[in-house]
Amino acid sequence: MTTATVELTAKDLNHAGGVYCPNPLAKMQVANTHPKVYLDVAHHGQAKCPYCSTVYKLKAGEHFQSH
Repeated sequence: MTTATVELTAKDLNHAGGVYCPNPLAKMQVANTHPKVYLDVAHHGQAKCPYCSTVYKLKAGEHFQSH
């Protein structure tokens, strides 16, 4: 099984620096996947979903600035 990696821009993150999985940016059909889980991408520049192992990471050169 290949682990999917989704590259994100800072604008793809919510106000706290995270995303939810499943996520349309990962080209998943939300209704046919696992429970919704919050992933803190901004803290380390990437996060891995504990259910499907999809990795969400900031693109090279992208930085999250909290408001």
